[in-house]
Amino acid sequence: MQKLNFPTYSFRFKNNENKVSIFDSIRKKFVILQPEEWVRQHCINFLINEKNYPISLINVEKEIIINDLKKRYDIVVFKPNGSIYLIVECKAPKINISQSTFDQIARYNLNLKADFLMVTNGLNHYYCAMDFKNECYNFLADIPSF
Repeated sequence: MQKLNFPTYSFRFKNNENKVSIFDSIRKKFVILQPEEWVRQHCINFLINEKNYPISLINVEKEIIINDLKKRYDIVVFKPNGSIYLIVECKAPKINISQSTFDQIARYNLNLKADFLMVTNGLNHYYCAMDFKNECYNFLADIPSF
C-alpha cells in the first residue's frame, strides 16, 4: 500500500483467499484492505495516538439516513456527553479532495451537528470548525487534541 502523510503505525494483517485484510481496533475485526480503508486505519491511529481521542468515543462506518437515503460515515468522534465532536471523511489516495467532498461531509453534518470536520485522502488533510450561527465552516491548520 501507498505511503501516506501520517506518522508510521504498526498494523495487523491477514491474508485469506488472496485478499489482504487489516485489523480495525474500533470495529474489532479484520476488514478487506482497500485504498480507502488504508487511509481510514491511518486516520483512526492518528486520532488515538496523536490527538489522544479515547477509543471508546470513536465510531467507524455506521449508517445514517440523509434525506431518506442511506449513507455511511467513515469516522465519528463523540463527546463524553454523547453529542458528536468530529466527523471524518476518508477518500482513497488517488481521489482528489474537491468541493463535492466538502459538500458530502457538510450534508452529513446537517444531521450529525459535529463541531469539527476532517477530510483526508491520506496525502492531504483538511480541518474545519463549524460555525452554525453563520451556517458555514472555517478552515483550520489542525484539529484540537482531546
